Amino acid sequence: MQSIGKYIVIIGVVLVVIGLIFWLAGDKLGWFGNLPGDIRVERRNFRFYMPITSMILVSILLSLLLWVFRRLF
Repeated sequence: MQSIGKYIVIIGVVLVVIGLIFWLAGDKLGWFGNLPGDIRVERRNFRFYMPITSMILVSILLSLLLWVFRRLF
């Protein structure tokens, strides 16, 4: 049961760090979501946005972080 608590605390710390990064450097991350490959359709009464490239980038980064996390713990 102690190991579950340890993982919950680690996840909480990671979320706080990610939140601080977005809070302090949010204006510098304006490029995210506007990458080539992100689909954006805007019509008169219709908007559609599908961030394909951005989500692939997030997936690669999360996979890398989880791989490092598994190696360390």
